[in-house]
Amino acid sequence: MKKMLRMLTMSLLAAVLLIGVVACSDSSKSSGTGKSDGKKVTLDFLWFTDGVEGDVMRDIIKDYQAENKNVEVKLIEVAYQDYTTKLKTMIAGGKPPALARVTDTGIFAEQAMDLKPYVGGVDKFTSQFLPSIKPYYVKKDKIIATPMDVTANGIIYNKTLFKKAGVEVPQSPDDVWTWDEFENAIKQVKEKGGAKYGLLVDFTPHRYSTLVYEFGGSIFTKDGSAPAINNKNGVATLDYFKKLHKDGIIPESVWLGGENPNNLFRSGTAAAHLAGNWMLSNYKDINNFEWGVTYLPKGEIRSSVPGGKYIMGFQKTGVEKETAAFIKYLSSKEVNAKFNQNSLFLSARKDNNELDYAFGKDMFKVFSNELENTPEVAANDWGNQVVISKVTTDIRDAVVEVLSGGVSSKEAMDKVAEKLKEAIADSK
Repeated sequence: MKKMLRMLTMSLLAAVLLIGVVACSDSSKSSGTGKSDGKKVTLDFLWFTDGVEGDVMRDIIKDYQAENKNVEVKLIEVAYQDYTTKLKTMIAGGKPPALARVTDTGIFAEQAMDLKPYVGGVDKFTSQFLPSIKPYYVKKDKIIATPMDVTANGIIYNKTLFKKAGVEVPQSPDDVWTWDEFENAIKQVKEKGGAKYGLLVDFTPHRYSTLVYEFGGSIFTKDGSAPAINNKNGVATLDYFKKLHKDGIIPESVWLGGENPNNLFRSGTAAAHLAGNWMLSNYKDINNFEWGVTYLPKGEIRSSVPGGKYIMGFQKTGVEKETAAFIKYLSSKEVNAKFNQNSLFLSARKDNNELDYAFGKDMFKVFSNELENTPEVAANDWGNQVVISKVTTDIRDAVVEVLSGGVSSKEAMDKVAEKLKEAIADSK
């Protein structure tokens, strides 16, 4: 009898211990210890906003959290002028956010998590996006970010002045003007349409470099190890840019006088503006004349300059798996379409190149086509942010010096090449 009682007691004790183990296991699922896929996690998402896209992203986050009850995405908004410093400080302090919106992917490439294991590999993932932007988010065979929106340079023109001059712009990519043909068109709009200014070009190397690529040039060699801006194509570009100023096609008042090209175009007195697609929403309220978008003229090749914003996840956060899942969700066709369509942005996805925008649908389509005809070399150059950010002012100043008649194009680009060599050496 005593033996049976002892056996019963031991059985009851084992049962109690088993219940305790199960209870502890259930407790760990709800406590966020990371020992279960059911854990509750918070993803800090560093963010800056240019327009309405912050509100659009909040709606997307709500949708994601409704489907993933264990995930809270915390959007942390920082002013753009403080953004890079804030992100660098968080990383240096050993407390990076789970993910962040970035423009300069190269600066944070070493701290970024590799998304490749989560998205099916490099080839499968990159095949969804415009090939010209690949160098921005693929580094050393690692996927360091996902593209969200993309920017392009293009031609915004004054329809009213062109109509008055009797000049029709190209209606399809098959009819793109050469630069000579474009020059003649601008001259007619000035002579017959009454335009005071011809082609406005923003006072930035980013816009100037559009011509560099169209003339078959580049800023760096393909592998980024040396400057290429002072080769014959780079020099020929600057010679031609000077000629456009000398002939009155491009007004000197922007690059040499500091006039704001946006204000000049808004005045209705300029024929065209070589600008980024973000100006579509900026010019949306113009009502004193008609305006539209046409294709960039071509040199040796067609080219724009791709830019944009990316979502990057970071290493050593403890929530890499959940971060990757959310980034994969953001990069999907449907979610990417919602973000760009409602924000009036241009999508980097090839299957979202004709979104149903509330404004400017046909104009966005032209900018998208510019990117489809842009070589990867443009993204190779501008994706090398660690180096190029150190010399953009030097490039701009060199162009100004040539336009002012101080030096030859060759001399100016040789000076820039020396600055590039120094920047490349400092980055190693």
